[in-house]
Amino acid sequence: MAHPLATLFVGLLTTYLGIGAAFAAAFVARGIDRIDPMASGAGWGFRLLITPGATLFWPLLLVRWVAGSPQPPVETNAHRRLAGRRP
Repeated sequence: MAHPLATLFVGLLTTYLGIGAAFAAAFVARGIDRIDPMASGAGWGFRLLITPGATLFWPLLLVRWVAGSPQPPVETNAHRRLAGRRP
């Protein structure tokens, strides 16, 4: 019973990383310039360096790339909410 489950897990992981690798190739070539203006003049060394992260986090980066948001989202936590209040 564990063997089919392990096979399914490895298949899903392989699919996820395959999609991520294809996404990362397109993202480091064109997409990084759209969501991070500071990376527009970066060379291929930087782009090669961020490729593993783009491969792993491709769903998050895809959402930002499609939305075209050049700024990272603002973190919302209890400290920020309390800091916004004035006594």
